[in-house]
Amino acid sequence: MSGRFRRPRAKAVPPPGTRWASDPPRRRVPWPFRGRRIPSSLSVRTLAAQVFLFQALIMLLLVAVGAAALVVQGLYDAERSARDRSLAVAEAFAHAPGTAQALRSPDPTARLQPVAEQVRKGSGVDFVAVLDKRGVRLTDRDPALIGTKAQGVGRALLGESFTETFHGRPADAVRALVPVTDPSRRVVGVVTAGIEYENVGDVLVRQLPLLLGTAAGALVLATGGAALVSRRLLRQTHGLGPAEMTRMYEHHDAVLHAVREGVLILGGDGRVLLANDEARRLLDLPRDADRRQVRELGLGPGPTRLLEAGEAASDEVVQAGDRLLAVNIRPTAPYGGAPGLVATFRDTTELLALSGQAELARGRLSFLYEAGTRIGTTLDVRRTAEELSEVAVPRMADFVTVELLDSVLRGEEPTSAVREMRRTALRTTHTGHPLQPVGEVIRFVMADTPMAAALRRGKAVLVPDLRTAQDWRARDTGGAERALDYGIHSLITVPLRARGVILGMADFWRGAGSPRFEEEDVAVAEELVARAAVAIDNARRYAREHEMAVTLQRSLLPVGLPEQDVLEIASRYLPARAGVGGDWFDVIPLPGFRVALVVGDIVGHGMQAAVTMGRLRTAVLNFSSLDLTPDELLGHLDEMVNRLDSQTATADDDHVPLTGATCLYAVYDPVCGRCAVSRAGHLAPAVVDPEGRVTFPDLPLSPPLGVGGHPFETGELELPEGSRLVLFTDGLIESRGRDVDEGLALLSSTVAHADRTPEETCRALVERMLPERPSDDVALLVARTRRLDPSCVATWDVPFDVTAVPRVRGEVSRRLAEWGLEETAFATELILSELLTNAIRYGAPPVRVRLLLGRTLVCEVSDGSNTSPRLRRAASTDEGGRGLFLVSQFADLWGTRYAARGKVIWAEQTLDRATEPDPSLLFDVMGL
Repeated sequence: MSGRFRRPRAKAVPPPGTRWASDPPRRRVPWPFRGRRIPSSLSVRTLAAQVFLFQALIMLLLVAVGAAALVVQGLYDAERSARDRSLAVAEAFAHAPGTAQALRSPDPTARLQPVAEQVRKGSGVDFVAVLDKRGVRLTDRDPALIGTKAQGVGRALLGESFTETFHGRPADAVRALVPVTDPSRRVVGVVTAGIEYENVGDVLVRQLPLLLGTAAGALVLATGGAALVSRRLLRQTHGLGPAEMTRMYEHHDAVLHAVREGVLILGGDGRVLLANDEARRLLDLPRDADRRQVRELGLGPGPTRLLEAGEAASDEVVQAGDRLLAVNIRPTAPYGGAPGLVATFRDTTELLALSGQAELARGRLSFLYEAGTRIGTTLDVRRTAEELSEVAVPRMADFVTVELLDSVLRGEEPTSAVREMRRTALRTTHTGHPLQPVGEVIRFVMADTPMAAALRRGKAVLVPDLRTAQDWRARDTGGAERALDYGIHSLITVPLRARGVILGMADFWRGAGSPRFEEEDVAVAEELVARAAVAIDNARRYAREHEMAVTLQRSLLPVGLPEQDVLEIASRYLPARAGVGGDWFDVIPLPGFRVALVVGDIVGHGMQAAVTMGRLRTAVLNFSSLDLTPDELLGHLDEMVNRLDSQTATADDDHVPLTGATCLYAVYDPVCGRCAVSRAGHLAPAVVDPEGRVTFPDLPLSPPLGVGGHPFETGELELPEGSRLVLFTDGLIESRGRDVDEGLALLSSTVAHADRTPEETCRALVERMLPERPSDDVALLVARTRRLDPSCVATWDVPFDVTAVPRVRGEVSRRLAEWGLEETAFATELILSELLTNAIRYGAPPVRVRLLLGRTLVCEVSDGSNTSPRLRRAASTDEGGRGLFLVSQFADLWGTRYAARGKVIWAEQTLDRATEPDPSLLFDVMGL
């Protein structure tokens, strides 16, 4: 080595960021740490540990709160269970069959104390005590308390059952108090049962280990979850280093400023935190916009209002200078950031012109939608025309007139004569107008007027300026001048068309202060009138069909009540608001001055229901002519319904079924004052006695007609003279706001007046129980009974011997003389002889004769045989067969009815005129 000293060589310094092979690998840092000091591995682990401890603390707090809530809930459930058990024991003891009787015994304590102790031990309550009606204990678990007065039982002594948490002597308890009542509902004592409050918590004490164990388990699970979250946090950071996080920040910053949409970030105090280049351009932000308040940036009222409100917005269009911006705003707090908001802006200036047109179109669509909901709310032609005018004024026009054809107003099909219409609706915003009023006839006779042109073309005609138009003045020059002087200056006339047929005309006028109509208004007017025309046509067709159905139904109902003397009758029929239905009533005179009363109800509404009602009513009339008992008549009616339903079900799937129809058939006999009633699924009648007391008799109830498989039964009512029988359908008592029981109570209070006539009763029921237009149709029949005077009834029991006939005939003649009916004696004796002889020869005992005198004379002969005679023409060689022919010639009516045993043959003669038999027929039948 040389002896000279050599300077050491300088070491090369690597540039910043150079990595050596010996350096530890860098970790990737997630983007949330941009702009901050990058934590080391130790700081990341410390952060994870802190997160774990914080989460564990939160879980511990939540578990403690949950355990406390469970304890409170357990205490509440235990107390509620104690209340329920105490109430159940007290009610069972109070309502036991012998409790009330034991309280009225001489020594209630001796009878009730053992039972109360047995109930207490068996039910699990701490005490069961019985108190008298003064609140003094008759029984108790502690015999020393017997005879002492209980506290806080006043409500129970007044008849109220309740539970409570009692604090006082002898112990705090959860108890129930239930009054004991006698058959007349008077309180004769009180039963109290309960559980002492210290025992209520025993259930909670037994549940505490389970609650605490559950809480501990939840804490363990929560701690484990927090540990997993912390471990996942360590795993998701990936140990990012400063360089990686810097690059990530630079990338996000480049994207933020390169996007062609303005982005503005505001803090919770309303200051600008970040604005990208596009936001600065669109909003013309100053260079020092950062950290300034929004109101200081001069953005204009629209953007400033949205940004200061701090609420979410989606594509809100605002004006910013000469630009139209679509703004979207979202708060940052819900997404994990600090309080503030992010707003984005898009330039939509080219949509400015279109937005006005869109707004106008939206307003028109809104107007048409509103018109669709307001026009046609009722099925009334005139009201629908008025609704058209009400919708159009003032939003579309200042004056609206609607004219309709007279045939349309009557509900008929529109005619081709459209040159003459009647003004139906008129709506204006001004008074003193010169337009013709509602009700006047409008004629379109001039071919060159706008109205006539619209009718001819079948579409709207626009007259934008009436001052310069001459054709519209042709019909009424003076009226046109007055309209112009009033200020009316623009017109759209539109024909009302439906199904290709003209129904009328609608005219829209604008006056002073309103712009004239444009072509865009014509389309709106046509759409509006088209909707109204459909509604008017529907209303017209409904009115026609409704009138037809009502006419049909009224033709099927009794036009007038038949003449008879034994019942004073009044009736009502009210169709439903939705249309006619199937309710009906009938009054049918029967032989022997008896009268049948009928009320029925058909399922459904409409014309088919009315037709079905007519079929059933006709069937009842036919069956009543056979003089059947009520149960037999309903049995035949039920068979007929079954046959008709089986026949029509295969032919028409839309038919109204007869099955389910209800009917009540009652026959009143004025001789004995009895009324036989049979009902098929129908409500029982109300009976009002002469003193005004109302009852609903418990009559046998059979299933509705058509169900089949069940016999019909007949019940009998004893009706003193002057009683009222109220027959009705369910529409009278039942409605949406009133159930059947409430309706029956209201009916009972309405008819409970002894001095009311049937007509007054009907009027009172309709006025009090029915609205102006009921939701269901109603049939009502009120009949007041009269009895046949006993002096007008004569009865003879006839021996089963032909020789007794002359004697009975003589007694009948004497009775006729007493009644002053000598002129009918010959015919009556002839009828009686023939009927009585037939009964003795061909019938069976017992034989009885009865004469009834009313507005007619009725002769009845009954016997024990069910064999009915029949009328026939006897041959010249026959020895018999001529008696019934003679009876038919001398009597106005005759027939046979069957009784429980045997039959009755009757003949009826009119008193005000004598029946003159045909002599040739008499000679012929006698062989002369």
